[in-house]
Amino acid sequence: MKDYKKYYLLPATPEEVYIALTNPLTLELWTGEKAEMSTEPGSEFSLWEGSIVGKNLEFVDGKKIVQQWYFDGQTDESIVTIKIHPDAHGSSVELRHVNIPDDDFNDITEGWNDSYFGNLADFFAVG
Repeated sequence: MKDYKKYYLLPATPEEVYIALTNPLTLELWTGEKAEMSTEPGSEFSLWEGSIVGKNLEFVDGKKIVQQWYFDGQTDESIVTIKIHPDAHGSSVELRHVNIPDDDFNDITEGWNDSYFGNLADFFAVG
């Protein structure tokens, strides 16, 4: 199991970033795929047509998202914590993803950088 931590700068307010990560319609705009999301703790979510699935654990409006991501056959919980902070250029987003299976680590980190926060940065830069 491996952990991953990284900071991303996004040209949007913390409130805009939070909405982009939690509103299913906005998620579909920047991912281009169907999304199921709720800010209700305990609810299940699905992104990229089921490529990413899990359970929502905690939300602090405009500031924090905590989720459990599911990996087949994994006994330790893989927890994603996203903290959103105001920055002079928009928002600084702190990502921490713990207990990533070794075999999935490279795909997951590449996904965070390119598909997840890369697409989100492009969405805000164009929008």
